[in-house]
Amino acid sequence: MIAITNKNLAAVLNDLVQINNDRVAGYEKAANEIREVDPDLESKFHRYAQDSQRFAFALSHRVRELGGEPAISTTASGKIYRVWMDVKGVFSGHDRQTVLENCEFGEDAAKKAYRMALETDADWDADTRLVILTQQSDLLKAHDEIKRLRDSHK
Repeated sequence: MIAITNKNLAAVLNDLVQINNDRVAGYEKAANEIREVDPDLESKFHRYAQDSQRFAFALSHRVRELGGEPAISTTASGKIYRVWMDVKGVFSGHDRQTVLENCEFGEDAAKKAYRMALETDADWDADTRLVILTQQSDLLKAHDEIKRLRDSHK
């Protein structure tokens, strides 16, 4: 393996692996909550979870290329997000609006994580930066779609 040439870059990429792991868990939970209410939305949520699995895999591969060990867990904030989603569901049910609001909350966290990653002083090579920008673009599209669905349901 290649020696770690940029520990900071590996750490930044691992943060993004974790946020994608959060996103997978969040969308799987959302898909389960909405299954009986809206099968079309359930399908969309499964697709977003698969996207994040693919993103995490690509990021983990890059961490390994840098000589690092890829993260396998979720972030602490992601765990808080899922607990918050559980508590809110107890009080407001598992209706479409609540699930969409919770998903938008998670998408906001993912957007912020990618923006912050790109603002770090990591030594970005062109290929890695392109991967991050492409994933960020896909996440922004998902966020906008969730927001549009949420707003159209009000």
